[in-house]
Amino acid sequence: MTKSYSIVALKGDGIGPEVTEATIRVLEAVEKKSGFKLNILYGEAGAHCIPEHGTNLPKETIELIKQSNACLKGPMTTPEEAGAPVSVAVTLRRMFGLYANVRPCRTFPNVESLKPNIDLVVVRENTEGLYSGVESLLAPGVGIALRIITKEASFKVADFAFKLAMQRRKHLTYIHKGNILRITDGIFKDAVKEAQKNYPEVEVDDLHIDAATMQLIKQPEKYDVMVTTNLFGDILSDEAAQVTGSLGLAAGANIGVTYGMFEPVHGSAPKYTGMNRVNPIATIMAGAMMLDWLGESAAAKKIEEAIIAVLKEGKVRTHDLGGEAKGTEITDAIIAKI
Repeated sequence: MTKSYSIVALKGDGIGPEVTEATIRVLEAVEKKSGFKLNILYGEAGAHCIPEHGTNLPKETIELIKQSNACLKGPMTTPEEAGAPVSVAVTLRRMFGLYANVRPCRTFPNVESLKPNIDLVVVRENTEGLYSGVESLLAPGVGIALRIITKEASFKVADFAFKLAMQRRKHLTYIHKGNILRITDGIFKDAVKEAQKNYPEVEVDDLHIDAATMQLIKQPEKYDVMVTTNLFGDILSDEAAQVTGSLGLAAGANIGVTYGMFEPVHGSAPKYTGMNRVNPIATIMAGAMMLDWLGESAAAKKIEEAIIAVLKEGKVRTHDLGGEAKGTEITDAIIAKI
């Protein structure tokens, strides 16, 4: 019997629709070569929903997501004005308990990279920290934000990171600023050490966040799995993506106990809307991560191998890779390899 999966696709804002559509074309191509069926359901989400719905995540979309197996989320614009809705990603992470943000960063063939042999994964706690969004104005010109760190959330993400390290090179680095944030990062550090007891085979070291940003430039090839709190992980994973060549190649997974949401690391780049200029590979890689999480690892590998083959040939290169190819052209090339 053919396995069937319901996938909600949220096209998002700016370049979101074109990179999401590119990914769906690739998923449909690999579906034809595999023994499963994808039922793609489209939901509305993003800043473009606010004028009509008063929110960037309408109730209808939430209900659609609740009935699905996974979500493919395009990049979205988050308004920066006070009182505006929080980002769709943050809302969905909290709503569905997507506690681990997983961002692989590695060197690709024919892509300019700081070092030739980088292969690391940043695992970021995804539900609390400064992204709790709890802020208040104490007085004119004086504001505070709460950095919420709990033992439970820290242990869950640490345990996830250790499991991932066991599947890779058995090396984990945890990132913190425990010399300054002694209580909150003390809780995080203690949770990592507690989780470590269950994985004696994993080599463990730690870095302060400022040193970690430096070491990612100096010797990124040294690292395997890096685990940290929410804001630190957001910054580190973007840095790691650029160190390995381009945000246009960086995908992320948001993993919970029973649900997963997959997205590119980059934003909605509104200035490129409708220009067919942007590299869709980050979103396509997010689609491959989604298939792998669903248990269709062979299909995920086909997509990754097709991407690597296209990059290795170097004939079709988008602007971020130093070429002039359109987004649809690199998508076509990937589909041809599949």
